[in-house]
Amino acid sequence: MAAPRLFPLVLTVAVLAAGGCTSGGGGPLPGSPTASGVAGPVGPGTTGSPAATPAPAGLTPDAYRAELDAVRGPVRAALSRLADAGSLKSLESRAGDAQEALGEAADRLEPLVPPAEARAEHEGYVAALRDLSEGLADASSAVSARSVCTASGLLAELGRSGELKALEEAGGALAGRGDYPADVVSVKARERTSRRLPNGRYLRSESRTGRGTLAISNGGTDDAVVTLVRGKSRAISVYVRKKSKFTVAGVRDGTYRVYFASGADWDAGRRSFTRSCVFQRFDDTVPFKTTYTATEVRWNNWRITLHAITGGNAKISGVDPGDFPG
Repeated sequence: MAAPRLFPLVLTVAVLAAGGCTSGGGGPLPGSPTASGVAGPVGPGTTGSPAATPAPAGLTPDAYRAELDAVRGPVRAALSRLADAGSLKSLESRAGDAQEALGEAADRLEPLVPPAEARAEHEGYVAALRDLSEGLADASSAVSARSVCTASGLLAELGRSGELKALEEAGGALAGRGDYPADVVSVKARERTSRRLPNGRYLRSESRTGRGTLAISNGGTDDAVVTLVRGKSRAISVYVRKKSKFTVAGVRDGTYRVYFASGADWDAGRRSFTRSCVFQRFDDTVPFKTTYTATEVRWNNWRITLHAITGGNAKISGVDPGDFPG
């Protein structure tokens, strides 16, 4: 395990060569007669050539439709469930399920002999099923590495690489040969984007009636969401852009744990970054307390940075995405 990075948390108060010839027997001598051809009886009406192998009989259109329909439902369902994944854990699981469904569909269809008019389209369709299955394998690895973090982000990557559209087009071409049920793509891939919120946008905020402040400096290369949790309650969440600062004012008294998530392309619906997501928290809690005396009022102001700098004195730890306060 790498040594922990220090972040300031400051309280202000990868030759066989065959051939040659042999001599001395075995082969015909110069001038010797030689024979060649096909062994076997030659009867009336035969030419001595082997008979051509007849092409295998294809499935009837109805039987072929039944085979296509048997794989259509499972693939559509698996892709739909993938698109609805609400967490990284479910996204990893459902990407694997979809990959398996596509591979099983290709395995079942590949040995079939479809009606003659659809054979070329059948081959293209099976190839497209396999390509998307392989694409999902790559996507699953990207999810595990946290370079892809949401279902919409994963679909955007599949849209960008082209496997999803290729399967949709192959299914359409096959369907056009005889109303065959090959429309297995049940999802749409949006374009790859880099959505951001304004710096300092609150995603959640209780009444900020306290005196304390939390100054946040994000000198990192990605935007971040900083969340303050008091007890079991998420009190404040605020969006801080990369290379930016923001001060949360009016923090109420209490002891807070500070979490922050960073990444690219903010999905407001999922309340998560779709790419390059990292989930962390400060190990130490941050207390805010207001003290009143006869002559003065004292309170705490805190300053944190989300990037490592020289002289930092606060440790951070990674957080399982499932444990991050949403």
